[in-house]
Amino acid sequence: MITRVATIADVPALQALIARSVRELSATFYTPAQIDAALIAVFGVDTQLIADGTYYVIDAPAGPAAAGGWSFRRTLYGGDQMKDAVDPVLDASAEPARIRAFFVDPNWARRGLARQLYDECVRAALSAGFRSLELMATLPGQPLYAALGFSAVERVTVPIAKGVELPLVRMARRIGDESAGRIPPARP
Repeated sequence: MITRVATIADVPALQALIARSVRELSATFYTPAQIDAALIAVFGVDTQLIADGTYYVIDAPAGPAAAGGWSFRRTLYGGDQMKDAVDPVLDASAEPARIRAFFVDPNWARRGLARQLYDECVRAALSAGFRSLELMATLPGQPLYAALGFSAVERVTVPIAKGVELPLVRMARRIGDESAGRIPPARP
């Protein structure tokens, strides 16, 4: 399946993908109240990633099968609904790039699409001069990121609604050297 750069026209389909992904793939990790509150307060499209050209989509016949990206900006996680200020640019020589907003349609889960998106992100981050990555993983996402070489740095619980908190895991890894393992080749 082909990875392409997301466009602003993709936003409605991406929002639907995010809702399907979170509701179904998070059901054994989070309560229904956490899922509902997270879809309002946290999970959603970050249009800055689209504007920066760092958010990718893998299409299926019925719509996006998966989406995810990376960022050279400070925001670690969350959609537009979490932003209230300018999102400053990171210093590639001293700060890690961000892996952001990976969502897979439940019908396409466990087929390597998230790894395909991740490989695209690593290539782009390396090209931009970054040598490390950081992300905020959901509980269902943590095993994927551990398999990709990330280590847990910090476990946090974020208040997202009255009486509702969301456990997340901040993770990090180096890229582009022997500690990073295989650097994916460029697409043909």
